Amino acid sequence: MSDTTAMIEVDDLSAEQAGAELARLAVEIAAHDRAYHGEDAPTVSDAAYDALRARNSAIEARFPDLVRPDSPSVRVGATLQSQFEKITHRVPMLSLDNAFNDDDVADFVARIKRFLRVDADMAFTAEPKIDGLSLALRYEQGKLVSAATRGDGVTGENVTQNARTLDDIPEQLSGLDVPEVMEVRGEVYMGKADFLALNESMAAQGKQTYVNPRNTAAGSLRQLDSAITASRPLKFFAYAWGDVSAVQRATQFEMVQLLGQWGFSINPLMGRFDSVDAMLERYRLIEAQRAGLDYDIDGVVYKVDDLALQERLGFISRSPRWAVAHKFPAELATTILEKIEIQVGRTGALSPVARLTPVTVGGVVVSNATLHNEDYIAGIGSDGAPIREGRDLREGDTVTVYRAGDVIPKVMDVDLSKRPAAATPFVFPVKCPACGSDAVRDINAKGRPDSVRRCTGGFICPAQAVEGLKHFVSRNAFDIDGFGEKQAEAFYTWGLVVNPADIFTLQKRNERSLTKLQNRDGYGKTSVDNLFAAIEERRSISLTRFIFALGIRHVGEGNAKLLARHYQTIEAFLAPMEANATLLAQFGGDGVALTKAVNKDQVEGGEPWANLVSIDGLGTAAAQALVQFFADPERRRVVDDLLAQVTPEPVELVVSDSPVAGKTVVFTGTLEQMSRDEAKAMAERKGAKVSGSVSGKTDLLVAGPKAGSKLTKAQSLGIEIIDEQGWLDLVGG
Repeated sequence: MSDTTAMIEVDDLSAEQAGAELARLAVEIAAHDRAYHGEDAPTVSDAAYDALRARNSAIEARFPDLVRPDSPSVRVGATLQSQFEKITHRVPMLSLDNAFNDDDVADFVARIKRFLRVDADMAFTAEPKIDGLSLALRYEQGKLVSAATRGDGVTGENVTQNARTLDDIPEQLSGLDVPEVMEVRGEVYMGKADFLALNESMAAQGKQTYVNPRNTAAGSLRQLDSAITASRPLKFFAYAWGDVSAVQRATQFEMVQLLGQWGFSINPLMGRFDSVDAMLERYRLIEAQRAGLDYDIDGVVYKVDDLALQERLGFISRSPRWAVAHKFPAELATTILEKIEIQVGRTGALSPVARLTPVTVGGVVVSNATLHNEDYIAGIGSDGAPIREGRDLREGDTVTVYRAGDVIPKVMDVDLSKRPAAATPFVFPVKCPACGSDAVRDINAKGRPDSVRRCTGGFICPAQAVEGLKHFVSRNAFDIDGFGEKQAEAFYTWGLVVNPADIFTLQKRNERSLTKLQNRDGYGKTSVDNLFAAIEERRSISLTRFIFALGIRHVGEGNAKLLARHYQTIEAFLAPMEANATLLAQFGGDGVALTKAVNKDQVEGGEPWANLVSIDGLGTAAAQALVQFFADPERRRVVDDLLAQVTPEPVELVVSDSPVAGKTVVFTGTLEQMSRDEAKAMAERKGAKVSGSVSGKTDLLVAGPKAGSKLTKAQSLGIEIIDEQGWLDLVGG
C-alpha cells in the first residue's frame, strides 16, 4: 500500500482499499504480537502498536463483512510456537480497548450509562496499567495447580514451575471465603531498581545487558530452566480473576481487596471513584508519580465496580465493554511541514494532507500526516473555539507530530519562533481541484458550517466519479473479477464507464464500437471475454452489497446490512424514499428536527421516516444522507439505470427457535429494568426486527409506563401487547 493510500482516513477508504489495509494490518500486528508476546522483544512502541490496533478496529467497524479470520480483533496475543506445554484458558484472557484523552474517558462512561440506562453517578475502579507479562494462576481447594501466560488469549504456555519461584505468588491461599476453584490473574514484572542491578551484574560479567524491565521479566518467566527464573527478582501484582467456582464479593474493588487478604500483592494506587472528574484526578496523580514508581506503567485502567453490571455489559469482540485503558500520551517528534495537498474523496470531501520531512515517531518513519480540515489548519476546533491558541499551520512551519489513537499521524502544534519569514497563511480552495466545481461547507444541525468542505460536482467531478466506481467494484460491493481500481480509473479515462450502470452495457457498446476494448493496451480476446463473463455473473447480487455499492455517505457495510435486513427487498427499500424526501424537505433537510416532530406526532404521514430512523444502529445522519441521495434526480437516475441491468436479491430471514424470531417488535413507554438500547440489542439477538413505529406489520408491542400514542394505535390494530416483565419472560431474559 502506498503512503498516499495509508494516509486515507478510515471514513474515506473504499472497500477494496479497506480489505488490503486489513490484510496488511493483520500481518504487521501479528508480527508485533510474536515479537512482544512470544519473543519478549517488541519492535515498535506501545503508542505505535495501539495506533495500528485502533485503525484495524475502525476499519472493521465500518466494514464488518471484511473482518478476517486472522483479524487482530479476534486475537489477543501471539500464536504459540514455544517448547512449553499448552494450557487452554477456560475463560479467555482478553485485552482492553484504549482511551487516549479525557474526552475518550467521558465517552466511555457515557456509553456505559446509556447502555445500562443509568443517570446517577456510578462507581468505577482506577488502577495503574502495569507494563509486564499477563499470568493466570489456577488454584483448586486453595492450592496452586497451574500457571499460564496469556498466549493468544485462548491458549497460553504452562509456566507453573517457574511461577512457583516468585515470592509474590502463594502456593496455598489462606483466609476466609477461598472458593474451590479460583483463577487469579495479574501481571509479572521486574522492578526498575532490580532491573538496573541485574544489568550492572551482567555488564560486570562481560555479558550482554537487557533492553527494558518488561522484556526481561517476560523472558525470565519463560525460561525452560526454572532455576534461571528463580535467580531473577520477579514480582507479581494481582488485579483480576478468570474461572472461579464462586465470586465471593459484589464489586471489583472488594474482590481485589480479597485477593490481597489471600496473600497476593495488590496495587496500592487502586481506588474507587464515582465521577469522571475523580477518575481523571486519579489518572493525573498516577501519571505524576509514574517516574518515581519502581515499576513501569503505560496508563490507568478503569473498570465498572459493580460485578452484576459487568455481567450485563458483557464483551465486545476481544475486550470487555465495562473496562478501558487510559493510555499515557504518545511519543512526539518535530519536523518540517513541507507542503499541504488537497485530496478529493468519493463523497466529495476535500481532505488536506501534510507532506513532512521524514521523521521517526514511536519507532515508525512518518512522512505524511492528516490535517483533518480547513478549520484545523486555521487553528479552529470543531466547536468553533481556538485550538493551539489560535496558531495556524503554514507550509515551511516546524511542527510537532504525534501518533495516538489512529495509525495516521497527526500534526499537533507549530513552533512560531521557527516560522519562515516568507510563510503565508494557507488558502483552502473553494473550488474543487479535480473539476473546478464549487466546494462548500453545509450548515449542520447546530447551525454551524460543517467541518468538511465538499465538492458539489457530483458525477461530473472526475475524482468523485472515479472513486465512486472504485467503491462500486470493490470486494464487498459488486466485486467483479478483473474489474478493480486500476480498471475503474482506466475505463473512466477512456470514456467507457462513467457511472456504475455503464459497466453492464459495456459489452454491447464494445460490440458496436470501432475501437474494441481488446485492441487497447493490456487487453486481448481472452481477458475481455473473462471480464464480460465476470460482469454477467454480477447481474444478480445481494441487497446488502447493492446498497453498499451505491457509495452513499454514512452508509458503509454495517449500515447497508442493517438497511437490507430491515427492508428485505429492493422494492421495500426504495418505496419510502420519495415520501421521506418530501418530509425532510419540509424541515430544510434537518433530520434531527424531523425526528423530534415525528416522535411528537406533529407530522402527518411521518411513518416512513419513523420506520427508517427506528433501525437500531443506523443513526439520523445516515438516514438523512440516504434520503438526500435518492432525492437527487441525477443519482436516482443512475440507480434506476442500474436496476434495469441488475437484480438485488431479497434478504433471507434467519431461522431461530426464539419465540420472537422473525417478528417485528416495538418498544414504547418507560422501560424500568433495562435501557432502550439494551432492550433492542436483546430483541435482535433473539432474531426479532425492532421498529420505532406501530403499523399493520407490527407483531408485538412492549409497553412500559407512560406509553402514549403507540399503545393506543396498537390497541386499535389488535396488536399483541405485553409489559416489560412479560417481554423478559417471553425471551428468557
